[in-house]
This record gives sequence, C-alpha cells and structure tokens, in this order.
Amino acid sequence: TAWRVLQLGGSELDAVERGCGQCEIDQCDGSVGYGGSPDESGETTLDAMIMDGNTMEVGAVADLRHVKNAIGVARKVIEHTKHTLLVGESASLFAVRMGFPYEDLTTQKSLLMYSKWLNQNCQPNYWKNVVPDSSESCGPYKRPEKIIYKEEQTILQRSVHNHDTIGMVVIGESGTVASGTSTNGAVHKIPGRVGDSPIAGAGSYADSTAGGAAATGDGDIMMRFLPSYQAVEYMRMGTDPTVACQKVISRIQKYAPNFFGAVICANTTGSYGAACNKIPGFTQFHFMVSSPSLSQPTEQVVDCI
Repeated sequence: TAWRVLQLGGSELDAVERGCGQCEIDQCDGSVGYGGSPDESGETTLDAMIMDGNTMEVGAVADLRHVKNAIGVARKVIEHTKHTLLVGESASLFAVRMGFPYEDLTTQKSLLMYSKWLNQNCQPNYWKNVVPDSSESCGPYKRPEKIIYKEEQTILQRSVHNHDTIGMVVIGESGTVASGTSTNGAVHKIPGRVGDSPIAGAGSYADSTAGGAAATGDGDIMMRFLPSYQAVEYMRMGTDPTVACQKVISRIQKYAPNFFGAVICANTTGSYGAACNKIPGFTQFHFMVSSPSLSQPTEQVVDCI
C-alpha cells in the first residue's frame, strides 16, 4: 500500500500514513489496530507516531481510545497543532474534532482474550512487588508495607507474539525520509501504559540527512535505549544499515539479554538492514522491502544475534 502511494505521486509521509493505516484496518498480527491486546480492564488502546525527516516534525498519539485510525490522528497532530504528542481521552477528543469517527475498539476476539485471561488468574501480567501476589491473583494490588523484591519471572512466559508493531521507513526518490509506527501495545498491559511506539527515537526516527529506523518488540525495555535514534546516528557516521541495527541490539543485550525485539534501518541511498535479539522461539526476523530494483514487495529474513 505504501509503495503504491509513492508510485501514484504521494509524499513519503502519505506513504507511511497509508501503509501503517492499512495494517490498522487489517488488524495485522492482532497487535495493530482495534480489537486486539486488551489491557487489564479489557479495553484496546492505540499508540502511533509519524515523523518527517525533512522538518524533523513528529506527530504522535498514545493511549488513544475509541478511534481506529491512530496513525491518521498522529499525522493530524503535525498538520493542525504545534504539539508532538497527545494522549488518552484528550487525544480521542482531538481526533473527533479532526473528523475521525468515535467508535468501539472492542471485538468478540478481544473480549474472549480478556475473559480467558481473567479465568487464568490474570496471568501473565505486568505487576511486581505488590500484594496480593501478582503471580497468583488478579488483585486489586497495592504496595506492601515491607517490600520483598522477588526475582522477576522469565520474560518468555509472555509470548513473543503479544507485543508487536507495524514499523515503516520510507525513502523517497530525492532521499527524503519518513517513518512511522502503529500498535495496540502489550497484551494485558496496566491501563495508561505507553510503550516505545509513539516515542520519537524509540519506536521510529527519520532524518533526511542520514536515514530512518523503526523498532518492534518489548517496548518497555527498548524505549530506554532510544534504539531508532541511535541507529540513525550510527548511519550518519557512515555505518552500514545492517551493522547499525546490530549495534543497537547489542547495546540493549548488555542490560536485558532476554528481551524480545528487532530494529529495521535504511539510509538515504536506499541500503537497508535489520537485526534482532535471539531468544527461544525467536531466532529470525522477517521484514518486507519494496524498491525500484525489486519487481514486487519482497520478504527478507535476518538471523537474530
């Protein structure tokens, strides 16, 4: 979809918006768009961002409720405000003023996921060091009088498919770079949680003087390292896109060896690459590429490091 927009004369930002928007409609992987990843109260909320690598403007929304086209709303933040990031119910009100329909993001599928989770004592969840014990009950939780720190259970208990993002980097004919992301976040997240996707430099980053990058995976860990910004900076220094991505993943590995995540990178000449962190059940990362040298969109695969 994004490639078609470019071929029809659309801008790089148009391509990112329409490409990520298509995934919102298709509910890609259940982790983008409405009807997926219900939070602890059963509600689906959306995060998205879009970045213009020429002006360095960013539009982003987080914890967006009742509006399906999150990346579209993010674009309107650039076009109609002097802000960068709008959140929560206020972002939804902004969206409605911009002409987006206000609708329910819940589906039978998300309700089923939610009730199944409740029936298994709300496992897994994102609480720690609370009473009652979050590994055995649904709460409500509170802070204990005396804190006893328990070693966090292995992250692999949470399926590698329960937090994913559509991330996209578009390089135009003239070298203009745009990037964007859209996601419904981590499954069973604590309400109000915002991951890396809508944060500039974490979820994605674009700079027409260097390149663009986008990340997917465990946003709570990845956002602490601004991987997309870091990857673009490596490319600015002349680092090959694949190596730039690998360096970013290696940096996070030192602190979180078991994190689930991947980064895609592309520079202004059209070279591209990706890297991912190798954990059980996730040893390769698949991503799609469209370019003038390819007759059709092509799936690429990299081995995780």
